[in-house]
Amino acid sequence: MGVVRRGAVRREQLFDALVELLLAEGFSHLTLDDVAARLRCSKRTLYALAGSKEQLVRAAVVHFFRGATERVEAALAARSDPAERLAAYLRAVATELAPASARFFDDVAAFPPAAEVYERNTRAAAARVQQLVADGVAAGAFRDVHTGFVADVVTATMVRIQQRQVAASTGLDDAAAYAHLAELLLRGLARRG
Repeated sequence: MGVVRRGAVRREQLFDALVELLLAEGFSHLTLDDVAARLRCSKRTLYALAGSKEQLVRAAVVHFFRGATERVEAALAARSDPAERLAAYLRAVATELAPASARFFDDVAAFPPAAEVYERNTRAAAARVQQLVADGVAAGAFRDVHTGFVADVVTATMVRIQQRQVAASTGLDDAAAYAHLAELLLRGLARRG
């Protein structure tokens, strides 16, 4: 393994550890000294990843969502039935969000660069759900529904989840909210027998 490859592996490992730390504890209360101590590295190593705490947090949030998106799409690829694909997608989103603490989501919502990353990923996920619903309707697996309306409702709900409004009004964490959204959506789209 070359020096460049080892460096890329080490960088990936640091981002994985950083994401794990931030998901568990949030980040607003952590200093770069705290992060370096927790990751057992130097501040210089952290500065090699990003130029400031803010840039490091944003990069970690991007890293989290990039990995989550890859795993969600992999779960989806394993299914061919439209209802199973939609359920797999939303359940995989819930699974990916499950390790994230309420403090992490509160910190993301309060930090515009991270909130923008979460919002962008939420809108991409909503577009993916619209595509999955449209595919299911076209295949005859779902009732004939107005997919634009379904997508609008799903998008609004996903944005409310992302902005912590669902947690505030229901007490559900983001992962549980996605699981309930999946159940509601699948039951609403089911063909009447």
